[in-house]
Amino acid sequence: MSTTVLFVPGLRDHVEDHWQTHAARFFANSVTVEPLTEKRLSRAARVAALDTALQAIKGDVVIAAHSAGCLMVAHWAVAPTRPIQAALLATPADVEHPLPPGYPSFEDLSANGWLPIPRHKLPFLTLVVASQNDPLCSFVRAEELTQHWGAVQVDAGDVGHLNPPAGFGPWLKGHDLISDLLKIDGKRGG
Repeated sequence: MSTTVLFVPGLRDHVEDHWQTHAARFFANSVTVEPLTEKRLSRAARVAALDTALQAIKGDVVIAAHSAGCLMVAHWAVAPTRPIQAALLATPADVEHPLPPGYPSFEDLSANGWLPIPRHKLPFLTLVVASQNDPLCSFVRAEELTQHWGAVQVDAGDVGHLNPPAGFGPWLKGHDLISDLLKIDGKRGG
C-alpha cells in the first residue's frame, strides 16, 4: 500500500492557484482535508475535520500543511489518533500576534480556540518551512515553533506566505520536500 499525502489547507481552505492545489494534482495518492461549511473559524472543528480525514486513510500518511493548517496539525498532535510518517509544515501562521488586514482578528482567533499555539514535540518527523519575509509569521518566531515542535527548519528565503499573493502557484521545492518525506521508512510514534 502506498503512502498517502494529506494536504491540510489554512483558514482560506481550497484556493485554485495555491501550491497545495497544484501539489495535490501532482501526487496521485493524495487527499485534501474537506473545507468546513459551518464553524469555519473553530479550531476544534478544524482539528476534528483533520482527524476525520486521517481516519479515512488506510496505510501510511505524510501531512503537507500550510499556514493555520500547520497549527491544526500541532493541535491534533496533542492527542494523536494514528501514526503519521512525517509532516511538512509550510509557513505556519503566528496567531498569537495580530495578523495583517484581511485575516481573522486576534480576538476572533482567541475566542475560537486557536490560542495558545501548542508547544510540544510532535510525535513524527516534521519539517517546518520558514520564510524570511512572511507577513503572518516572523522568521525568528518560526524558528521558535520549530524548536518547540522538535522539527527541522527549512529556510525558504524570501517567499512571503507561500501563497498566490506572494507569487506561488506551483512550488517545486515543496514537491521535492514532500517526495523526500515519502521516502522515509518508519515512524516516531503517534
